[in-house]
Amino acid sequence: MPLLAKRLDAIRPSQTKVMTSKATALRERGADIITLSQGEPDFDTPEAIRDAGIAAIQQGKTRYTPVAGVKGLREAIRGKLRRDNHLEYDIDQITVGCGAKQIVFNALFASLDPSDEVIIPTPCWVSYPDMVRLAGGEPVLVVCHERDGFKLRPADLEAAITPRTKWLMLNSPNNPTGAVYSEVELMALAEVLRRHSHVHVLADDIYEKLVYDVPFSTMAEVAPDLCSRTLVVNGVSKSAAMTGWRLGYGAGPQALIKAMNTIESQTSSHTSSVSQYAAIEALEGDQSYIAEFVDAFRKRRDFVIGQINQAPGLSCSVPDGAFYIFVSCAGVIGTTTAEGKKIDSDMDFAMYLLEDFGVAVVPGSGFMASPYIRISFAAALSELEQACARLIAACHALSSEVTVE
Repeated sequence: MPLLAKRLDAIRPSQTKVMTSKATALRERGADIITLSQGEPDFDTPEAIRDAGIAAIQQGKTRYTPVAGVKGLREAIRGKLRRDNHLEYDIDQITVGCGAKQIVFNALFASLDPSDEVIIPTPCWVSYPDMVRLAGGEPVLVVCHERDGFKLRPADLEAAITPRTKWLMLNSPNNPTGAVYSEVELMALAEVLRRHSHVHVLADDIYEKLVYDVPFSTMAEVAPDLCSRTLVVNGVSKSAAMTGWRLGYGAGPQALIKAMNTIESQTSSHTSSVSQYAAIEALEGDQSYIAEFVDAFRKRRDFVIGQINQAPGLSCSVPDGAFYIFVSCAGVIGTTTAEGKKIDSDMDFAMYLLEDFGVAVVPGSGFMASPYIRISFAAALSELEQACARLIAACHALSSEVTVE
């Protein structure tokens, strides 16, 4: 009898992790590698938050906590949702997990039956389809074109809904495109959802605070009548530079939250107590650092956009949120490297950039969209300057001439 479950056959390693691991391995062998594949801020966790975590340790707050999270944190989350999103939840409608990723995972495991469908607009975060499959559901991928801002159109949502649809997953600002849904766009999608009362909404708002000159909106806020079938997912990883602390949260229907807590109780038991107390400070303390983060990211974004426009074969739209640029590399497909290797896919191009020019990016195929690459500008400007110079040189070094074997 095989050791591994058959359902794992359809699960792929995250290409983000794959490319980052390859970059790390090359760096350990002495190669000069610039990593633009990571989905995390390069800033340190703000000092006040670090101090809150240290204080929790010194005060002995290192024991088991309630599965859903300590009351103080859930109250802080209630306050954040009321203050920032005009949403009201009872404390029993809020749960805390080991990152927003676990909140999504728990929700799918708590709600999906075999053959239930989950609509996922693409390009999408690499983990969504595989988490659906692991939970026994069927991902329904709906292509969102660059000409539409990489956003789901109401007509395409309508066409994708079937009697088996359980969830629509919306990620705004989006990973990998940086697309941000406006209030008007969300209201148009809500009109479709009102005709299909069996469809629930999973709103992944983890990049909420990282928007550039556009307002942030979330479905439960713009369509309050859908709040009873919407799960709001968020966390402190991106907004407070706390990726390693592993803390996310969800707010939604009490029955769903209760079921998610049951899943949590049988897996990780609860999120780290130290991280929970640090997160209280992140949500209730001074947040002036967020504006500093956003200003730095905006400057980096604008710099990288300008550089990409100088690279032959590449083009991109300007992202309104997150810290990624989703670059079309259609113009380099079919070209040949100086060593005679053919660039037949975005994976080929990403490997060429890594192996020949020392720049790690993520191929768009990992996000269900080709031919693209995702560049993270969550890196120091000096690193971005070097990386962009290498990227431009890499594109100039490609030849469109057909090689004879």
